[in-house]
Amino acid sequence: MSQLLENLEKHTAQYVEAFNAGDFETLDAFYTEEAVAVWEPGEPLTGQARRDYQREFLARRPKISTTTRQSFVTGDTALLIVDWVIDTVDDQGAPERLTGTGVDVLRLGEDGIWRYAVDDPYGQD
Repeated sequence: MSQLLENLEKHTAQYVEAFNAGDFETLDAFYTEEAVAVWEPGEPLTGQARRDYQREFLARRPKISTTTRQSFVTGDTALLIVDWVIDTVDDQGAPERLTGTGVDVLRLGEDGIWRYAVDDPYGQD
């Protein structure tokens, strides 16, 4: 179990690194094919809509920092509760700071890699 938690910690650090580098291709690989992302509260996205939203958001060159509050693992499923801060720009180019507590469900693939099945950055709402 401790190995799985250790891998989850690495997963989050690698996600942050890819996000801050604006590396869409690497970031997209952190999601299952059928993943659901809720980057706007109450508006879940999947498939190409999820990818398009993420690509557009990364074009603003946002920077994220995260702190994992809790992590739970059972079999090939994990739940992460993560506090995050994103510094970016709004639609007019003005600086904007976004914050939240995410609720994320990850699945362990046959290849030993954790991937988001549900990514809900505003899960506390």
